[in-house]
Order: sequence, then structure tokens, then C-alpha cells
Amino acid sequence: MGTSEALQIFSGVIPRALCSKPYLNNLDSTSFKSQVKLVEKGVLRYMHLSKCSSRILQELKTGFSGKTKGNRRLLYRCKCQQAESASGMIPEGGNGAWFKDGANVPQSITSIQNGSNASEFQDVQFANQEIKNPISNDKNEEVRDSFHKISIESIEDEAWDLLRESIVYYCGSPVGTIAARDPTCSNSLNYDQVFIRDFIPSGIAFLLKGEYDIVRNFILHTLQLQSWEKTMDCHSPGQGLMPASFKVRIVPLDGDDSATEEVLDPDFGEAAIGRVAPVDSGLWWIILLRAYGKCSGDPSVQERVDVQTGIKMILRLCLADGFDMFPTLLVTDGSCMIDRRMGIHGHPLEIQALFYSALLCAREMLAPEDGSAGLLRALNNRLVALSFHIREYYWVDLRKLNEIYRYTTEEYSYDAVNKFNIYPDQIPSWLVEWIPNIGGYLLGNLQPAHMDFRFFSLGNLWSIVSGLATIEQSHSILDLIESKWEDLVADMPFKICYPALEGREWQIITGSDPKNTQWSYHNAGSWPTLLWQLTVACIKMDRPEIAARAIEIAERRLARDKWPEYYDTKKGRFIGKQARLYQTWSIAGYLVGKLLLAEPSKAKILITEEDSDLINAFSCMISASPKRKRGQKNLSPSYLV
Repeated sequence: MGTSEALQIFSGVIPRALCSKPYLNNLDSTSFKSQVKLVEKGVLRYMHLSKCSSRILQELKTGFSGKTKGNRRLLYRCKCQQAESASGMIPEGGNGAWFKDGANVPQSITSIQNGSNASEFQDVQFANQEIKNPISNDKNEEVRDSFHKISIESIEDEAWDLLRESIVYYCGSPVGTIAARDPTCSNSLNYDQVFIRDFIPSGIAFLLKGEYDIVRNFILHTLQLQSWEKTMDCHSPGQGLMPASFKVRIVPLDGDDSATEEVLDPDFGEAAIGRVAPVDSGLWWIILLRAYGKCSGDPSVQERVDVQTGIKMILRLCLADGFDMFPTLLVTDGSCMIDRRMGIHGHPLEIQALFYSALLCAREMLAPEDGSAGLLRALNNRLVALSFHIREYYWVDLRKLNEIYRYTTEEYSYDAVNKFNIYPDQIPSWLVEWIPNIGGYLLGNLQPAHMDFRFFSLGNLWSIVSGLATIEQSHSILDLIESKWEDLVADMPFKICYPALEGREWQIITGSDPKNTQWSYHNAGSWPTLLWQLTVACIKMDRPEIAARAIEIAERRLARDKWPEYYDTKKGRFIGKQARLYQTWSIAGYLVGKLLLAEPSKAKILITEEDSDLINAFSCMISASPKRKRGQKNLSPSYLV
């Protein structure tokens, strides 16, 4: 059935008894037609600006998408700007109300909003009562399918509009996307900055759309920031650290107060809450660099001397020798997506999965030269050791859990089974009942005498994508997700971790953090941005139906709820109590998921596979049951004079 037929039916053929909400019955055919036309055209928006003497507006004749548009306004906001003037685009069309048929299959129709009020249309169900002038079931199904398709397309169109509105320009060129454009918040904090980790799904979305310039600019400009001097309390971190975020600022030219220039102002953690350096920024940068080369077919960027130098600086920082006996990266709490105190200090899985992925990507991109030989040798050694360590010691399923339950402690031996002296009483009571018969996952953290048994979603999903988990383990992780769907997805995908810290444990581990209360934010909140990592992992394992099911659930609410940063409660039913609306990576995560499901072959730009040499080396380690090697290293002799 075409759209015109759908308009005809909804303008009068279907009786009013079809709708269960009385205010829908009062709509005349003309108003209903106009609403459907809004669905066809997408969501209408208008620019909401206030006057400010210190604002600079730059007119661009061509929009970033490459299509000729009306003049695009580039807004550099000053400190005195109010929230309503910083909002940018405000929805005029609604974000979607949902129909459900008798089989509980969700269908949608775009609704109408007035100003900033919440959507007037709520969930609507087809009445089961007898209908006058009934139409055939086939005709009814065609109507629902038509409107469902129109609504989904309007949600995607709205998402693209919002994503492009979040673009930040530097000297007339797009360089990233801001974290959020929430018109309801008067204090932007750092949500008006471009975050490296937040931009990754935005960058992937633009790559999949064939819009490469913004990703290229982002890669090169953040590379320039890498070399900036970074100091906090007279101490400077190691060279190679990438910033957590940056902001475009307008500053007066030296010696001329009447002229201004744009500058990039980076934050390496000096201004961040907790003053934590972003360990994951450099790892994500390498992953995006490889994705850009594979998607654009342009190897010239990664072959540049400055880019090659940037890769080496990140690798040297990560591969530097230290006191640790383990191949995993040792980091502080809050150094990744979970950027507040949540008890992940040590060797969190998320960092290890990104580290492994970045090592594989870097090895693929490093130019073969004499200066890289030693670095490549250290990289390959670390890959083998890291993959063995994670697969062997982080994995837990019902069989492994029973093995830990029977551990003998205080073993002093090179051949100890309980190598990390894990006490069986550490096994939490919730896990004994929660672990399924089929399925397993990688632990959140592992240190001497400590196992963090929480399920951390990003670490497990990216372990699948990067190949850090074996094929069997990867399928088991997806099996667990399907088995524990009501815990990890429920009403909104996807739990950042499971379960939540509660009571005394929450007080001790988080320091009584009021933002990380139970089932909120990083403490087991639900984050829509994780949809894109879930989609890539499912496509790699040839199980895309899992991601499709999660995205279908998210589509019911995301646009209607104004694209929140995260959701609260155990089932993800409430918008997060401190969640920003129009969060860019919520928008981009949804778009990447949709794009990849439409063209699964494009996921290869993110997926890394082990080569035969690495697989053989790992097999040798397994068969040899690696033990401690004794003896002096072949070091050059040193002399005291």
C-alpha cells in the first residue's frame, strides 16, 4: 500500500473506535492528514538564538553533507549565553508514538509537540472491540507496515539532522561533534566539547555515509594536540597521551584586541572530574584511523610521517616497561568510558580489549622501516601474552566458576592452579544463580586476590570485535546476552555493567557518589550508545538478529525521549535523572547500528582478525602450559666508573 492510500484510510475510513485514546478520536480528518504529512517530511526544526555581543556567527553557503543548503550558521558560544539560546535546534514535530497489535508487535506513528512540552501522544493500542465498517486484516496490516516504515525513516532522518547540527567547525572545516546539545540544561559543563571517545560512533556514521572530511580533520587535529605540553601540579604525563576532549575557542590576536582567531583548547584530564588521564583516547584514535583508511580507500593519511610518529608515541607509552608482572595495562579508576570512581582501577577489561584492538590496528598500519623493527617485535610479543592472559584467566562460565569455588589458596609454586590467590568466598551470591548453563563472559577485572565478577558490556563486546576472545568464547558471550536479555536489555539497551553496586558496597567503592547510585549512570545504567558495539559484535559472529532486536526496542523510545545519554532503573524504564538530552553518541550509536545492519559487510572496517602467526604462537603457549622462565636476560654489560 502506498502512502497516499494510508492517508486516505486514516482520514476517515477507519472508525474512531480504533483508537483507545479519546483525544485521538476528536481529531478531524484534516488535522490527521497534516500530521501524517509531517511524518513524511521528517521532523521540522527551527533555530532558537538569543542576542549576545560577543558571539561570532560564521555563514557557510554549503552544508557539511555536501548538498547545497541555505546558509548554515556556525555558533561559537560565549560564557554569558543562556541555555535556551544554546539549544540550537528544538523539535517542532514529535518523536513517535507506538501502536501495538494483538501479537505485541510494535508499530509507530510520528506525533506532534508544542514547543518544549513533552509529546502529547503516548503509547496507543489497537482496540480489540468490534469495529464498525471493518477493513480487511490484510489491508489493516498493510496500513500498519506503511506507517511503521514512515515512522522509522523519520526517526533516522531526525537522528541525521541532530548529528549534523552537533558538528563543530574550526577555521571553516568540520573537526568533530559536541557531546550533547541539551536545551534544558543551563550549565553545559564540558558537554559542549568534542570528546575523542564520544566522537568515535559519530565518525563511524560519517564514514559509512561516505562523508570522510570530518573524520580526516578530526584525526589530524587531535594528532596536533598530542604534542602539546600537558602539566598538572608541576608533573607531566608521558609523551603520546591523547586529550580527553577539546573545544574551539575565540581569542583575541596578540597585540590587536579588535581581531580574533580560533584556537583548539585541549583537556588532557587537568580539568576533568577527578583529574584522570584518558587512557582510552589514544587507543580509540588508532582504531578510528584504521577504519578511515579501510572505508575511504585513502592510505595517504596513515602513511604521513606525523601520523606514523603519533602511532609510535602511543605504542611506546602503552608498551613501556614497568613493575607489573602482567601483560595487561595498569590504569587508575575512571580512565575510560566509566570515567568516575566505580572500582575498575587495576586491569579493567574495557582497556585491555581496546589495547589489544589498537595493537592489531597499529601493526597493520605501521610502515616497515628500520626504526619500527624493535617496536613491532615488542608489539607482537605483547599481543601473544595479552591474548593468552585474558582468554585463560578472565574467562568465567559455569564450569570455570565451579573450578574457582574449589580453589586451594596460599599456593607457593610455579605450577599453582590458583595463580592469583583468589579466595572462593569472593564469588558473589548473585552470580551463583545468574550464570547460565550455556554461555559465559570475561571478568571485569583481575588482580592479585581480586576478581571483579561484574559483567562489563563494552569490554566483552569489543573483545568479540577485536578477536581478543576466542570464537567459542565470543559465541558464549552472545549466548549469555540472549539468556539474560531481561537483565542486560529489558526496556532499553544496553546495560553498561551488571549488576549495580548497592548499600555498603556502593558507599565504599564509589565513595557514595550521588550520580552513580544503583541502576543509574555508570552503576548499571542503560546506555543506548552501546548499540553500535553490540551490532558490530553480532555481525562478526553472524548473529545480527540479536542487534536488530535490541535496536527495535530502542526505536520505540529514543526519539520520543529526546535521545537521552542514559536510562535508569533495573529495566531501563526511566530517563536518567542527570542524563543530558540530545546526547550525540546516543544518536550516532543508533545510526551506526542501523547502517551496519543494512550493509553488514561494512563492519569489516572495525573488525580485526588474528593472523596465522599469532594463532600458532598462542597454541604453542597453551600446549606448553607456560611457566616462569629463570635466568639472566641478554643485556648489554654495564660498568661503573
